[in-house]
Amino acid sequence: MSVITALWQREIIKFVKDRSRVIGALAQPLVFWLLLGLGFQGTFSLPAGTADSVGYLEYLFPGILALMILFTAIFSTISIVEERKTGFLQAALVAPVSRISFVFGTTLGGTTLSLIQALLLLLLLPLIGVIPTLQGLLILILACFLLGVSFTALGVAIAWSMQSTRGFHAIMNLFLMPLWLLSGAFFPYEGASSILQWTILLNPVSYAVSAIRTSLYMPGVSPSELLPWPFSLLISAVFAILMIGIAAYRIRRPVFDH
Repeated sequence: MSVITALWQREIIKFVKDRSRVIGALAQPLVFWLLLGLGFQGTFSLPAGTADSVGYLEYLFPGILALMILFTAIFSTISIVEERKTGFLQAALVAPVSRISFVFGTTLGGTTLSLIQALLLLLLLPLIGVIPTLQGLLILILACFLLGVSFTALGVAIAWSMQSTRGFHAIMNLFLMPLWLLSGAFFPYEGASSILQWTILLNPVSYAVSAIRTSLYMPGVSPSELLPWPFSLLISAVFAILMIGIAAYRIRRPVFDH
């Protein structure tokens, strides 16, 4: 536990000391939300049979929240690639501790950072006229936590064998943007073609986004919902456990093959 705590604290300190990273992590999703939301505001409408129509800024908000978590969780693990060059990773691996501690410490650090930024973004909810209930807020935080755990662990698994930050960025973008775009965050599931609907259903990020969106409107009706929120959280939890398992398996492999 002391190792996990130390690694968790280290991730927090690194983030806070890097002002450009703090500004970029907060500003990028916000700019993305405003540009897309205002750009599609006049043309967006929900399919017939769903909840009452909402503006695109409001509909897109849960997706931007998920995007912020994905970016923060994944790119917090880029330090694994950098620390191979500085020597910290070598020192950590030869220490008399379990390697699984490295996974949990790094994963909790990235997840904490993503949760803090998500909570800051929630301060903008009154601007779009949405105020979640206490129950909804708790469900939202849990969904964000599971999403953060999933993608920080995925970042650890991929960064473990990367030899350069450029390669890491390329691989992670290959995962990140398609998973986000095809999660119901950008457009509603109900109005998509049958092929895209199946893609959304098979995408684990879709259920976290669905749970986040549902939590904002409780006890009312959500504009779009794949499954009731307990099932969405269950799928998100299973995905998080799977990603932790993959990360734990990956770190058993040698990290200095080349």
